[in-house]
Amino acid sequence: MDAIARELRTSRSTVSRLLSTARDTGLVQIQIKTPSDRAPELERVIRKRYKVEVHVVPIPDTLTEIEVLERVSMQAARTIGPLVDSNAVIGVAWGSTVSTVSRHLTRKITHGTTIVQLNGAGNTQTSGITYASEIVRRFGTAYGAKVEQFPVPAFFDHAETKAMMWQERSVRRILDLQERMTIAIFGVGSMDAEIPSHVYSGGYLDSTDLDALEASGVAGDVATVFFRTDGSYDNILLNERSSGPSMESLRKVRRRICVVSGRKKITGLRGALAAGLVTDLILDETTARELVEQSSHATDPIFGFLNSLDGI
Repeated sequence: MDAIARELRTSRSTVSRLLSTARDTGLVQIQIKTPSDRAPELERVIRKRYKVEVHVVPIPDTLTEIEVLERVSMQAARTIGPLVDSNAVIGVAWGSTVSTVSRHLTRKITHGTTIVQLNGAGNTQTSGITYASEIVRRFGTAYGAKVEQFPVPAFFDHAETKAMMWQERSVRRILDLQERMTIAIFGVGSMDAEIPSHVYSGGYLDSTDLDALEASGVAGDVATVFFRTDGSYDNILLNERSSGPSMESLRKVRRRICVVSGRKKITGLRGALAAGLVTDLILDETTARELVEQSSHATDPIFGFLNSLDGI
């Protein structure tokens, strides 16, 4: 700060205030890189292999899953901010991960920007409006954007009911807005994650639904639309009743930001990558390493290099 003050011919206290303002508004980010940081190499491998922009968050082994989620979410919030522009349409899927991200967003002034809920949140126990609306509200507040909720069930009882509802003008308005999305923000749902995905823990699926998903070989979901590890999603009947966007429509969005925390979400993450749903990936170091190792061979020089970093 002394050096900056001399260069600008101002006081150190003025520089301190300017830096604080820049950091609060997301203009400046402060990160510490250690010599043993493996994140850059993991990022390079994932970027080359999966053709995505990637941010790997360094994580000490001593952290709990909740602490890891907090750190990943803070990085995600910092990453998302600079990508949000005026006149954007930003789709937001509800879920445990995106909910945490929404609490770390920093304010940025935009004009004419809209936040739209990607999938309905109602189920047989609750309307889901409070939970989902709080998430999209935080995004709207952070970016000074208009918020559009999607007050329909997460899953309809019958595909025919969904088809009829999708013809209603009030629903069609939200669907048309989703089709104009420039950014989509979502996590990856997983049945066996350490921090349960809300779609599996919030009463959205009964035992019959869960059995059907298992029988179909489902690995995870994005915005309550399910897929397998290889990225396929054909003949998964629950998708016909889901209020989430189709894979085809989601892939048309220019920027698709996926936030993942926890190595037990690796199967779902691989499915999402295989399905081509992700353009930008933010994840913790442990999960990144697992992703690289699962798709590497022991003879792969990259695999050997990563192992050498751990002294293996």
